[in-house]
Amino acid sequence: MNERPLWRCDARELARLFHSGEVTAARIIDAHLARIAEVNPAVGAATIVFDERARAVAAELDRRRAEGEELGALAAVPFTVKENIDLTWSASTHGWTFLAEAVPPVDATMVRRLLDADAIPIARGNMPDFGLRWDTDNDLFGRTRNPWDADRVAGGSSGGDAVAVATGMAPLGLGNDYGGSLRLPAYAAGVCALRPSAGRIPAPTAADEPVSLTLAHFAVNGPIARSVDDLDLAFSLMHGADGRDPLAITIPHPTSYDGPRRAAVVRDPLGWGVDPEVSAAVDRAAEALADAGWELVDAEPPLLEEAATSWRQLSSTEMVGAFRPGGLPAPLSEGSTRYFLDNASETHLLETVEEYAGAWARRVQVAAAWEAFQVEYPIVLGPVSARRMPRVGFDLSGPAATTQLWRDHRLLVAVNFLGLPSVAVPTGLDDDGLPTGVQLIAGRNRDHVALAAARDVEARFGALTPVDVHERVAAD
Repeated sequence: MNERPLWRCDARELARLFHSGEVTAARIIDAHLARIAEVNPAVGAATIVFDERARAVAAELDRRRAEGEELGALAAVPFTVKENIDLTWSASTHGWTFLAEAVPPVDATMVRRLLDADAIPIARGNMPDFGLRWDTDNDLFGRTRNPWDADRVAGGSSGGDAVAVATGMAPLGLGNDYGGSLRLPAYAAGVCALRPSAGRIPAPTAADEPVSLTLAHFAVNGPIARSVDDLDLAFSLMHGADGRDPLAITIPHPTSYDGPRRAAVVRDPLGWGVDPEVSAAVDRAAEALADAGWELVDAEPPLLEEAATSWRQLSSTEMVGAFRPGGLPAPLSEGSTRYFLDNASETHLLETVEEYAGAWARRVQVAAAWEAFQVEYPIVLGPVSARRMPRVGFDLSGPAATTQLWRDHRLLVAVNFLGLPSVAVPTGLDDDGLPTGVQLIAGRNRDHVALAAARDVEARFGALTPVDVHERVAAD
């Protein structure tokens, strides 16, 4: 191993080291628990750490290996689980104080499939209450800090898992994405994330409760990792119907892509402006794709503004409904309440049945236009956000700030509106030493195409993490 710390290894490497007998599962888990103890006080990414239980599972894996038992593809690999994904080892709090004791009766399918692959849960990842903000903070566990710059937000809502992966607490994290909640914190932390196509990975909970249409169709579950290969491996294990989630589907997941290699490059979505660092990142990624054999065309997908606007209108309209009697079971924190009210005041809510039904009907037409566009351009390359990560507190600075964030994330949320797969991948550091990145968007159920393009970008820039937290934030 050349004395390389185990917490610096990615998931595939750890699994190889364990399967080959070079290291024990106990040693892998102890290395990551030590890393958590060292860096988590500075960043607040992990909420609950499973010291004893993770060590017990590791000991059992070592026993099984010694007896010659065949073990899973992710044997001995630690992973984190977001606070709203069911894991019977602890409560699924959603960042809410009133759910602090709400331990689920069964594991989410995605968790169970990783457990069946002999991966080991090591901690829970922090999130904003109800996943409502593009920041990670709540009254139950507090704030997750950006490991690159503590004055900037870590993104949300899967911020805890992204920071845990970026800082070496685990090579793999599980989160979800309703409005960029996997890709945005990955962009902030300098790691990779896959937002799968809608329906590819089953629901994060087995609870038999009604959910809104936007949650059913905009939200997905997916992995965060330090490499595209790890994303691909985790997705290959987690995807497919489970006989429980009626929206989950099973379709093949190819291991490679040999189709048309044409990409539409969107440097400034809708011409609303981007930071110079963002534009430069898209240029660098475009060069990487071109060198890998992709034909590039500057072209914007159709009806992008309508897709982004409809996402905001539908999600805000349903959240307003949730605040009425019989809606949310408990109040949000002060910060999330303020953000919600400011955002709603800036949004044209769909006030009639005709408007609401019309928005969903129109979604099919917008999706058809994108589908035709992506037959010609199987990949859309563009920014995750039009800006670098904002300063802490920006999203609570007034109604105009919520609109600015939505504008910054216009390409991000359009993907959610349409249920498309997208991979966020780093593209190096900017002049201030902050991570940059892009997203690669494929057509619906063509997740392998997005992963293939992301792999070509990654090959140029490599990994930015694990990051040394103490050099970055310990002095703040």
